[in-house]
Amino acid sequence: MYLTSQPQAALFDMDGLMLDTESIGIECWAAAADSLGVDMPRALIIGMIGMYSGKTDVYLKEHLGSHAPIAELRAACNTLYTERTQNPIAHRPGLIDILDWLEAHHIPKAVCTSTRRSVAEHHLRAAGIWSRFAFAICGDEVTHPKPAPEIYQKAAATFNLPPESCVVLEDSDFGVQAAHQAGCKIIMIPDLRPPSRHSLALNIPILGSLLEARDLLTQAV
Repeated sequence: MYLTSQPQAALFDMDGLMLDTESIGIECWAAAADSLGVDMPRALIIGMIGMYSGKTDVYLKEHLGSHAPIAELRAACNTLYTERTQNPIAHRPGLIDILDWLEAHHIPKAVCTSTRRSVAEHHLRAAGIWSRFAFAICGDEVTHPKPAPEIYQKAAATFNLPPESCVVLEDSDFGVQAAHQAGCKIIMIPDLRPPSRHSLALNIPILGSLLEARDLLTQAV
């Protein structure tokens, strides 16, 4: 069994794991590309899932060419995304169930997201779950974002725990790589992008929902 003991802390990604933001982001990138006459296949957009915003420009230049209007694309996408996320974003299935279970078992929780703090805090407050976490570490608060391990190392240190005593819940390959390099236990719940061969090779639990993750955690108690 992968989880042989109860974790001492749970570290949650946000986009695509707790909140249904990834589908909104994909729609916004596609609409922005259409408005600028840029050919941007859905597979290319999905490739950005879990990627820190500072790295997307390099990714887009590699795939669209150096003459593509990257700055204009980003600005148009950001405008659309801001408009479409003013209202609370839907929870991913099982979110409240797993938060309730962790609290019932006195396991502290933190958010570790590549999204910048102003946006992450807005989404989490609007979704009614901000107060359920001990703290959040955001993409603009680390020097080396995911897939580097810094964000998860920092979260474990904030809890004064060794990384191996923390369980990370992630939907993206970038996040899984970060958690693995940090030395944390990992549960992967993919959203729109299936796990890569690198994630599959780690032999970590890959589940269909946060409800399944809760059920897995109950077996480790």
